Amino acid sequence: MTQRTQHEPGTDTKTEWSRQCRFCGTPLKRVFVDLGMSPLCESYLSAEQLNQMEPFYPLVVYVCENCFLVQLEEVVPCEEIFSEYAYFSSYADSWVRHASDYTTMVIDRFGLNRHSFVVEIASNDGYLLQHFVNKSIPVLGIEPAANVARAAVAKGVPTLVKFFGEQTARELIEEGKVADLVLGNNVLAQVPDVNDFIKGIKLLLKPFGVVTMEFPHLMRLIEQNQFDTIYHEHFSYFSFITVDQIISAHGLRLFDVEELATHGGSLRTYACHAGDSSKTCSNRVHELIQREERAGFRDLKYYERFDEQVKETKRRLLDFLIRAKREGKSIAGYGAPGKGNTLLNYCGIGTDFIDYTVDRNPYKQGRFLPGTHIPICHPDKIKETRPDYLLIMPWNLKDEIMKQNAVIRQWGGKFVVFIPEVMVC
Repeated sequence: MTQRTQHEPGTDTKTEWSRQCRFCGTPLKRVFVDLGMSPLCESYLSAEQLNQMEPFYPLVVYVCENCFLVQLEEVVPCEEIFSEYAYFSSYADSWVRHASDYTTMVIDRFGLNRHSFVVEIASNDGYLLQHFVNKSIPVLGIEPAANVARAAVAKGVPTLVKFFGEQTARELIEEGKVADLVLGNNVLAQVPDVNDFIKGIKLLLKPFGVVTMEFPHLMRLIEQNQFDTIYHEHFSYFSFITVDQIISAHGLRLFDVEELATHGGSLRTYACHAGDSSKTCSNRVHELIQREERAGFRDLKYYERFDEQVKETKRRLLDFLIRAKREGKSIAGYGAPGKGNTLLNYCGIGTDFIDYTVDRNPYKQGRFLPGTHIPICHPDKIKETRPDYLLIMPWNLKDEIMKQNAVIRQWGGKFVVFIPEVMVC
């Protein structure tokens, strides 16, 4: 890891040769947003670790002046982040439903059947591939976190515990495994070597196969002030324009795109081999590129405004918390997601404001949030302590969580969301 120096907003004086764009290699000098120092957002602590040294790393995001890829530098090797992981997708009911709906759609649209082969990259606990298995369609999950992969295997989802890239694709090809469908939901952002990743996908894909990827849309991140979705586990943040450049550079072609509500606003892209003329290009591809161009995604000034926007958000949410505590109100959190840890650490919010948080994931219960050391409890604790405010940290699941915890209204409790701005519900 290289040493940072002080910089003015929008610039960085660090030696240019030591930090380069992970796609095009251009030296990175322009700062998109500086969120200070933060621990790894999924590094939950045991009680025994609370008095030990806890590593913090710079959480600074840059924008490439050439290809406009928004990105962090890799301050921690991905092997240290993803070899054991605390996030299990199956604990989000709405996300499992989303996966089931996707499965039905893609099977119908591309005529997948028991003779097809589906590969999911970063398949987590089998939350998605289980739906293909239930329809007797052969699958393979590729998941680097062994603890999460075990949960997938228990669901009957064959899972290879490995990081994906060109080498892994070649190994699968040698075994005679090539895919009719390659999918990756919320993995593209977590890839440090995006060129190697896309090369692997191209190799693994059959001549008339399809690639679908879902990832948070940078346009929504900026418009909705979703700075808490920035953390070390996410190396890049994508506009459609930049994804189009990356895909095209490796002999693939985007032929369709959908805008989704998931994760605060995501894109689902469809790609094929560049030479596959059987798939016509949707008007949605051209329309979204034009919309991003009109918004300013090819202009550095568009990106430079975000840093001050984030600082003002921090001031406003601290104002709310200070007023609430001075009025004697109790505040608990709901959820222990990565986005919540970014927000809490950037804003300096600890147990002086938040008494505890709860999470449905047993893996997290009994542990403590990284950096802030807020305890993570079972959801039953909400009824025991009857907080005045319940802060929903996974705001993308706000409606689901409010429905599940409507009981707080019996004692006058209220829900609070901080993104895109402070809202009391």
